[in-house]
This record gives sequence, C-alpha cells and structure tokens, in this order.
Amino acid sequence: MSRKQEYIEVLGARVHNLKNIDIRIPREKLVVITGISGSGKSSLAFDTIYAEGQRRYIETFSAYARQFLGGLERPDVDKIEGLSPVIAIEQKTTSKSPRSTVGTITEVYDFLRLLYARVGIAYSYNTDEKMVSYSDEEIHELIMKDFSDQKVIVLSPVIKSRKGHYRELFQQISKQGFVRVRVNGEIKEIERGMKLDRYKTHDIEIVIDRLLINESSGKRLMESIRTAMYHGDETLMIVKQSEEDLVTQPRYFSRNLMCPTTGISYPKPEPNSFSFNSPKGACSTCNGLGKVHEINLDKIIPDYQLSIKNGGLAPLGEEKKSWIFKQLGHIADKFGFSLSDPMKDIPEAAMQLILYGGKDKLEINSKELGVSRKYEIDFEGISNFILSQYNDSQSGSIKRWAKGFMDEVNCDVCKGDRLKKEALYFKVNEKSIAELSGMDIDHLADWFDELEPKLSERQLIIGSEIIKELRTRIQFLLDVGLNYLALSRGSKTLSGGEAQRIRLATQIGSQLVGVLYILDEPSIGLHQRDNVKLIESLQKLRDLGNSVLVVEHDKDMMIASDYVIDIGPEAGKHGGEIISIGTPKELLNSKTLTADYLNGTRTFEIPELRREGSGKEIILKGAKGNNLKNVTLKVPLGKLIGVTGVSGSGKSSLVNETLYPILNRHIYKAVKEPLPYKSISGLEHIDKIIDVNQTAIGRTPRSNPATYTGVFGEIRSLFAKTPEAMIRGYKPGRFSFNVKDGRCETCKGGGVRVIEMNFLPDVEVECETCQGKRFTRETLEIRYKGKSISDVLNMTIEEAVKFFELIPKIYIKLKTIEDVGLGYITLGQQSTTLSGGEAQRIKLAAELSKRDTGNTFYILDEPTTGLHFEDINILMKVLNKLTDKGNTVLIIEHNLDVVKLCDHVIDIGKEGGMKGGKILCTGTPEEICGNKQSYTARFLKKELNL
Repeated sequence: MSRKQEYIEVLGARVHNLKNIDIRIPREKLVVITGISGSGKSSLAFDTIYAEGQRRYIETFSAYARQFLGGLERPDVDKIEGLSPVIAIEQKTTSKSPRSTVGTITEVYDFLRLLYARVGIAYSYNTDEKMVSYSDEEIHELIMKDFSDQKVIVLSPVIKSRKGHYRELFQQISKQGFVRVRVNGEIKEIERGMKLDRYKTHDIEIVIDRLLINESSGKRLMESIRTAMYHGDETLMIVKQSEEDLVTQPRYFSRNLMCPTTGISYPKPEPNSFSFNSPKGACSTCNGLGKVHEINLDKIIPDYQLSIKNGGLAPLGEEKKSWIFKQLGHIADKFGFSLSDPMKDIPEAAMQLILYGGKDKLEINSKELGVSRKYEIDFEGISNFILSQYNDSQSGSIKRWAKGFMDEVNCDVCKGDRLKKEALYFKVNEKSIAELSGMDIDHLADWFDELEPKLSERQLIIGSEIIKELRTRIQFLLDVGLNYLALSRGSKTLSGGEAQRIRLATQIGSQLVGVLYILDEPSIGLHQRDNVKLIESLQKLRDLGNSVLVVEHDKDMMIASDYVIDIGPEAGKHGGEIISIGTPKELLNSKTLTADYLNGTRTFEIPELRREGSGKEIILKGAKGNNLKNVTLKVPLGKLIGVTGVSGSGKSSLVNETLYPILNRHIYKAVKEPLPYKSISGLEHIDKIIDVNQTAIGRTPRSNPATYTGVFGEIRSLFAKTPEAMIRGYKPGRFSFNVKDGRCETCKGGGVRVIEMNFLPDVEVECETCQGKRFTRETLEIRYKGKSISDVLNMTIEEAVKFFELIPKIYIKLKTIEDVGLGYITLGQQSTTLSGGEAQRIKLAAELSKRDTGNTFYILDEPTTGLHFEDINILMKVLNKLTDKGNTVLIIEHNLDVVKLCDHVIDIGKEGGMKGGKILCTGTPEEICGNKQSYTARFLKKELNL
C-alpha cells in the first residue's frame, strides 16, 4: 500500500468555524476526535468528511437517478484524499412507528421468522395436539362427512396476500381449461385481458369444481381434490355455497398440517406468517400492534355525585343550549329522572341509552297546554361517539380529545403478542416466537445456547445455519451493552444512545471491510460497566479492516483509541483549529484543556459539605411500570440529586415516565398518563416543574437561539422604539424575517437563495438583493447604537451581552446563555446547525432566565450529552447556583464527574431489564460507595479515591 493510501488527507477545510485546517487521519485505526463543545468536531467529522463521502457516492449514480435524490452540496474543503465508502452512525432516534421494534431493526426477528417457518412444529389451537398431515383419501373422507348434502366449491389457492396485476396468471389459468377464479373472496369468470390493481394485495384461487356432496359425487370429488392439490401447492379450500350463491368462510385442507381431532388446518407456514407487519401474520383485531384503545367509563363519569347539568358527563361538560342536551332531556323525561339528579341515581336502562345509544319513540304530555307531543330519540351514545371520533376523525386534536377518555390496553385476542392465533401455535423447543421476542437478550442468548441438543435430526439439518446467524447477531447486541432489551421493545421507546448502539450492532453484523465508520458519541447513556464492551466492539470493527472515527468526550474511549485529534482551543469562532494530534500518550503530555483533565492538572472540585436540603421530601410509593419492582422513591427537596444505574435498570421509567407526569399533571393539568404507582405525597412543597430534555429546539433554518429564548422579541421591540422607527411608524413585526414588509422578499428572509440545478446538486447562493442580510434596505436603515437588526443577529452571544448591558430585559436572557457556556454561538445561528448538547443548554438557559420560585423542581436527562470536561464544569456551576436558591435539581446521569458533585444519589439496578428495577442504595456519594451490589458504587469509589 502506498503512503498516501495509509491516511485520509483533508486539505483546507473551512466548514462552519474550521480555520482552513489540513489534517492526516490514519486509516484502519480507531481515531477519536475530541474538544470542547462547539470547537468544530462535528464540522470536521460529519459536515466535511461524511458529507464528501455521501456526495461522491451519489455522483456514481446516473444523471437520471440523481435528479430524484436531490444533490448534496460540496463541503467547503480544498481536497480530501484516501476516502473510503462512509457510513455515519448518528444519534438520530430510529423510526417512531409503533410497528418498528428492536427485533425488526436488528433483523434478528427476520431470522426468527425464518427459523419458525422452516423448523417450527405446529400445534392445534383447539386441542394443543401436534398437527398431522393427511393423505388425499383422508381429506376425501372428511369432506364427504362434514359437507354431506351441501353444495360446495373446490378452490385451489395460487396467490396469497401479494401485489401485482396478474394478467399473465389469468391467461395461464384460462389455457389450462379453467373458466372461473375467486379474487379477494368474489367469484369471477376469466375474461380476455383480465387484470387487477397492481398496487393492492390480492388473494386468488382457481375454481376447480362446484358440486353437491353425496354418495354419487365421491369419484368426482377425489379427482377434484387431486387437481386442486396439484395447482394449489398441496393445499385446497372448500367453500359452502348457499342458495343465494353467496360464499362462506373457507376451510383449508392440506397434505401438510391438520389437527387430528377437530380437522382444522393451517396454511403452509412462510416467514410472513410470523410477521406482525404483514396481513398474513398480523392479528386482525389490533392489526399487529398488540394494543387497542377502549373506553374507560371512569373517565367519562369521573364523579357519580355530580349531575349531568353540572358536568357529570366529562366529555360534554356543564349544561349548555345544544342539541345533545335536548336529547338527554328527552331521555330523562322518558325514564323519569331530572338532569339535576346525581349520576348514581340515574336508572340503569337510561344509563345504557346515554352511553351506548339507541332509537326510541317518546310521547310527552304538556300539563299547561293539555296536549301530547311525540318525539323520536335517535341517540348515538356518548361512548360510541368517542370511539367513532377516535377511529374516523381526520383531526389530530379531536383524536387526542377522544383518546383522553380511553385506555390503551393489550389486545384481547392476541394478548399483546401481535400475531394471529395460528402463528402463536408454532413452537420450537416448546416456545412460541412471541415468547422468544419477550425475553431479555441475555435470556435469549442462554436459550439458544441450550437449543441444539433438543432439536430433532431433521430440524438440525434445516435450522443449523439460521441458528448460527441468530447467535452471532444476538452476541453483537450483548457486545454493545444492550443485554436488557427485549426484541419486542418498540423502537420509539429507545434513547438516542440505545438506537445508535443497535445500528452499531447491525453494522458489525454486516461484516463489511474497508469502510470508514463515523460515530457521534456512542457512549451516551452507557454506564461505565458497559463502556468496556462498547470499546471492544469498536476495536472489532477496526480489526475487520475498517477505519473508525469517533466524536467522543469519554475518558476511557480516548485512552483506548489508537489516535486522538483535539480541536480547539475554545468554541465557535475561537475554535476550529487542530491543537493536538497523536497517540493518547502524546495527548496526555500536551498543553490542552482535554489533556489537563485527563492527566489530573484540572479536576472537578468535590464539595467539602453536601447540602442538607429543606428537610421536606416527595415520596412516591408502589411504582411498578415497565421493569420497576414496586419501588418506593424518596426525593429530598432543596438538593442536587443524581439518579444512576446501569442502562435499562429503570431510571427513565421511574423519573421520566412516572414521577414527571405526576408532577406535571398536578401543577399544569397535563394529560400524559404516568406509569402505574400506588401513591405520592409532598406535592404541596413544589410549585413549578421543568423538564429539560435532548430534543432539537427547532426543525427549520428560521429557528435560532434568539427566537427560541424569546430575546429576539425584546430586541425587535427595542428597534421599534428608536426615534427613526417611530417616525416611520414601524412596529416590532417590521424587524421579523418571517413577516412581509420588513424582510427581503427575494429570499423570503432566508438570506440565501436556492438555485435548482435539475440533476446537479442545488446551489445555495447569497441573496443578491439583501446580500444575505435578510431584511429590506428600509428596515436596515433603522439603527440602534449604530447597528442594524442584521448586525445584531450576526453578533456572538459574548458580543451581544456587552452591547445590550444597559437593557435589563435583553441582558438577563443573553447573560444566561453565556453562563451555560454558549458565548460563542451567534444570535441568528440556524438551530439545525446546533449540536444536541448546545440545544439542551439553550433550553436550560431559556428556563433559567425565567423567574424561579425557590420551590422549582428541575429534571435533566443526561445533560452532559456532547459536553467536554470544561463544559461540564460550567454546567455544574449553573446547576449549583439553582440549587443554592432552594430549588431541587434531579439529574439522570452516568457521568461520574457529575455524580460525585451531587448531594444525594439514588442508584437503581442491579442489572438492566427484568433483573433491574430496584433501588439499591441512596445517600451521599460517599455513603453509597459502601454498597457491595451497586456497579455505580464500584466505579465511584475509584473516582473519589476512597
């Protein structure tokens, strides 16, 4: 290999804040890019190297194909040499679809489906007997007995739940001498040129014979059975034909599988028969989701002491002049009660009519007029109305309203297993596919280790290769620390770190060689115990012959790598330079911030005294959602609290899905249902709850830190109050780039114009009208202290703090952004270019700038995501300041630098998944170090040098 090919050479990189850097990255090595947040790590790894790799890949397509893909812009770099095919494994969460699970993403479930289709043993769902196969004679005997003296149609299934127009198939069937087919349950004569909708799924059967079953038709039936078996791949269908020529539910007969006692038969198993995303395998009641929504009467009638008039029926509220209350009045007259009577006194028959509807005629005598009037009640029923709104309404808000009176419960038919009854009765070593999907990966691995001796010789011959593949893939999941997940776990419930590690496991499974993998902080959400496994997985990927480039702040990852690139020296425009490059040993001897924290020159100062708190506490009893084992949580108020534990131990279930929804509902009447719990006390001690999570602050380039924190509104008001603006009659809206008049109409306030190049990449050029300033010339003429509104948006937070120091409303908001370590970003920076850590800190700043009450409860989920040691130090100072004012700050965290600074630690474990869900120990960091069971205690002990 020539010297050039041993390196990836990047020359003249200027993307975002990179300062025209040149760098050589060794190939087939584990390389870590580190540096403080905003220094330019992602700009180099993702926006330069990955973007160029993607662009080159798309360039290999034909011009015709490229026009559909939409081109990629060339990154601002002079040259990149030695670039391999690039795969980026980012923190983007996986599909939000309820149909996507850990099993489907990792393809483990696909191999399981194949295993069950090929070696699964079928059992009857009626008798639990092993299914047997029958000869043609036995099938003949069964039909003669069960359909005696009845007209039947003998059908041969040829297409099952597949798309296509099938024109050629109909021609072929016609040539074989058949004149009729049954298409999607309807019998049709074959016509010349007959075809179906190619984009819909179809079921097609050939009509072999139509006959009356009696003694004289025995021979004819036997011939029909043989013909049907020949054309229908060893399977036939018998459908009863009634007088009106209507057809009934078909009954399958097969040479393959049939129940010896009841005669029920299963279609031949295919991998699709075990897929909950296919009509062939999905439970027809819940459509393969495993959950259904049903009405909860306690939500419709929350208080039986209330009358209908005073809001006893929650969906209707208090009485008003409307048609529905008139109908309720008629029902009351018919059943002899009043709308002012408590709900508990309403007769049962009336309640049934109110809830489930009905039609009734009613005659009312008027005492004053001495006449009677007839009314017809045609009432849908409140329960039915809510169901119809949920199922049929196109409006998201109406669906949400209806959902408020319903509970999501396991489907009654499949019991939450998502599959048809038949699929659940195929077993391998006495386990169904749903039982395997519900196991933790740990247990699943053990089950497969013990499987082969329990299989028959035939099963082993067929299944050995599939089992080998399954074991390999399951091992990859164990290697990246995901032993606590189950295959049936929905992908929308996974954290960013979990989703990323699942993708990593899938990539290791693909066994590609010569690829450049770029990962964005794969250690997020991972406990120190599992970090070693992750590092070994990345080294495996490298040893296969791949180059692995990791953007990371983790100490262990840096030390274990082959090469470290440190970007800095500071963030934003003060960064973008390579300040250290070399092996981990060489990094330790350099004079950078990263090196100082690694070699102990700089440290996190451990407080001499831990806070005593306010003496009050919130006590949550009996939490048992997901894997929680009837947990009692005591949260001391007025302290900085750390919730720790291995991945999957139940931290998020306890804090984000049980405690936070309860507090949010108590203070803000929020609708999110908490996971099951027994009781909670101490809520009166807090009056505000704030959850600072990791989601992006905006999805469009128009969103920026100034608009998110609300400071831009104040700046626009300030510009509108300048003498010149008042003379011209400009209002604050004039200074918004989202509103006509003030913004430049050529670029619609974007500052750039997109030129479409058909099959070449679209090009973004600076708007020639406003020169990228976003506003009209007239708007830009308005100046405050010599600066236009565009100049202000281009200021860094650092510059803006000095510029607006005499305007308290603006200064306070900007100062908070600076205090959380974001002084380097510009006020108008597009939110799409902010990292996850930056977005989270902007949210924190937005909350900090609001007035706190001293009784505020803050919840932060892994706030150190994407933060360098120095940034963590700044963040902890801010959180300590909040706690010093009497507020409570609860952090879910794995980072030991944060945990050792907490006043109170709650450790959950011991393992992840079903082996977790218990509170192991609570107390100060020093106190929990004595716990022998806790993994956190073991690592924390080293950190505190105890």
